[in-house]
Amino acid sequence: MNAISDVSLSAQISERLLARNGVSRTFFERESERLATVCEAMAVRFSRGGRLIAFGRGAAATDAQHVSVEFVHPVIVGKRALPALDLSATFARALPAILREADIVVGFSNGGRDEAVRNALSYARSRGALTLALPGPAGDFATGPPSPDAFVSQELVEVLYHTLWETVHVFLEHREHGHDAGAAAFLYPFLESRPQDTSTLLTSVADSTRAKASTDERLRTEAADAAQAIADAAALIRQRLDTGATIFAFGNGGSATDANDFALDCSTPLKAARALPAISLSSEPAILTALANDIGRDAMFLRQLIAHGRPGDVAVAISTSGGSANILAALAEARKRGLLTVALLGYDGGETVRRGLADHPLVVPCDYVPRIQEIQASIYHGMVEELAGGAG
Repeated sequence: MNAISDVSLSAQISERLLARNGVSRTFFERESERLATVCEAMAVRFSRGGRLIAFGRGAAATDAQHVSVEFVHPVIVGKRALPALDLSATFARALPAILREADIVVGFSNGGRDEAVRNALSYARSRGALTLALPGPAGDFATGPPSPDAFVSQELVEVLYHTLWETVHVFLEHREHGHDAGAAAFLYPFLESRPQDTSTLLTSVADSTRAKASTDERLRTEAADAAQAIADAAALIRQRLDTGATIFAFGNGGSATDANDFALDCSTPLKAARALPAISLSSEPAILTALANDIGRDAMFLRQLIAHGRPGDVAVAISTSGGSANILAALAEARKRGLLTVALLGYDGGETVRRGLADHPLVVPCDYVPRIQEIQASIYHGMVEELAGGAG
């Protein structure tokens, strides 16, 4: 396909992607050892029956959604489901009602400036909970924004909470705190009957965190090398928007939260840019569960496109595998209805690429879900910057 966007747009996207790598190296070099320590503390809480309670407002709420689904529904075979809740809709009033002393409370906010989030974390800490401010000025683990750029900061916070999820399991499996799986122990052969010494584990975990960030930096460099494809997709979406189109984003699980974030970034921009008509088809649980229950989960997004989609609109699918049946069905329906189809994908693009269902497939060539999602966030943020008029 010939380039649709001009060279300067591609160069801008490439430059922004590469600039993230220096920020990433600095941030994770600084935070990796502290992250290892807080992950061990989180493992203690989970072993005592604690839950992870997350919340945020606006785009930050999508991070609370994402971290919750990762802990409850781990994508790595053999990992335990850990109790986690997204309390974003009601956190100021609901937190006092449900908080337990053993809980882990994570507050997300843009730039760490949300006073309501800060107050909720302070309350939780006073009640004995372990608190994390991502970012924020006060908590048992508190970090400043990784970058003054809201998109870059959110992307690196996503790497951080994926690291929390991955690493908590490391400490649980090493049984430092003697968690007993009880009658369900046969389901978790990695859990041993006696605690193990983790005196050398903290260093290994910190090294692993830096290695994860390094993998992301390599993948972002590869994405920067493919910036023309990202620029072309953004240019075509902008053409559609200029004629009155609406963007419909959708995905499953963690990708659902990314679809929500993408739509919010367009419609309620954090930066000084124009608001764009964008809707996430993954955002309304009543509609999703009704469709899954009454028609079948394969129709969850397809049916919504039938209701909302018009010729000339834009469908943006976000999927790590590229093979989910409801993603394939929605893209096929979008094609049939004359929508532009764009897909952010992992692995080799899966069936989405093999069936040619995306006019613009943007593939992160990786086979590990958290790293795919982290780079997909960098890609769609780069697209939003161009769609909404550039960085503010």
